[in-house]
Amino acid sequence: MLSGIKVLDLTRVLAGPLCTMLLGDLGADVIKVERPGEGDETRGWGPPFDARGESAYFLSVNRNKLSLAADLDEGADAALVRSLAAGADVVVENFRPGALARRGLDAERLMAEHPALVWCTISGFGAGSGRPGYDFVVQAEAGWMAITGEPAGDPMKAGVALADVVTGKDAAIAILAALVARGRTGRGRRVDVSLAGSAAAALVNVAQNALVSGAEAGRWGNAHANLVPYELFHAADRPLVLAVGSDAQWRACAAALGLEALGAEASLAANAGRVAQRERIRAALAARLAERDAAHWLERLTAAGVPAGVVRTVGEVLAATPDASPLTGMPSSVNGVIKRPPPRLDEHGAGVRARGWGVFGEDAPPGVTSESPISSSGRDPRRG
Repeated sequence: MLSGIKVLDLTRVLAGPLCTMLLGDLGADVIKVERPGEGDETRGWGPPFDARGESAYFLSVNRNKLSLAADLDEGADAALVRSLAAGADVVVENFRPGALARRGLDAERLMAEHPALVWCTISGFGAGSGRPGYDFVVQAEAGWMAITGEPAGDPMKAGVALADVVTGKDAAIAILAALVARGRTGRGRRVDVSLAGSAAAALVNVAQNALVSGAEAGRWGNAHANLVPYELFHAADRPLVLAVGSDAQWRACAAALGLEALGAEASLAANAGRVAQRERIRAALAARLAERDAAHWLERLTAAGVPAGVVRTVGEVLAATPDASPLTGMPSSVNGVIKRPPPRLDEHGAGVRARGWGVFGEDAPPGVTSESPISSSGRDPRRG
């Protein structure tokens, strides 16, 4: 869908590389510029490392890109990157304010000289802040940790660097919107996205609860502030979750669990009544679900149309995802195509230096073209 769109990736770590990977999945040509010698710092964020010494962290968000090692403090390299920016449709960067301008990569000047250019800046705390943006800090300051964890326990972060992930996806959405606008007007846009802004916006219903009620949001563990029953229970063999989202589902849930009398009580017919009797309902369901294994209950609940599921491990999820690959990561979440494995540092430097954006279509490794995506196993055809 983005075939022919040229993206210059001047980002590091997670949010920016995830954004540009999504654009690459959708068909864009992406050149990733990295520091000579070290590259993106996530190349060293391990273990685990694969057999070639590449970190799993780097591999997770850098497929479908070419790598160019360039020193932006060195004249020829800086000039090369400026020429790539001038020929790009999109530039994505997460440098601190002023860092690129001091090296001759001034967004305003480049956009004035090339009016069709879309420039996306990803920051930690907004375009005017020089604070480094790290997911853990943002989760703390955006209110996420205050609402995550058991009510009597410590605030907890999410198990995934979710602030980075949400920001990367927000940036990709904003870039796509800017490209649509450019298609109508011929002019590019400046797009600013921050981890703090994306994380705050992602509070969605929790924030709205606080705005409407005037009360501080609290931690509910695995329960839901607004719905009952909507939490984790323990079957005889493993944990499972119930997610009853309507009064009809409540009646079906009670019947599937053999708790028809509870389901028939008038005081529990509406969700507000169930919220008022949360502990009673929780105790009744916990006792019943502990009697049989999870498979038994899931069969009954699924047949009744009640949302429920077991708590799976990451290994179980991967076993159920045939296209998950130790080389190219998880399958594309945007129905994209995986054409190239994550690059080695400066793997394509010579080609980019010689031909600029013309390297695409000329430098593809054997068996890796837009018509011949990497196999579902993620095998790298360059290495047998």
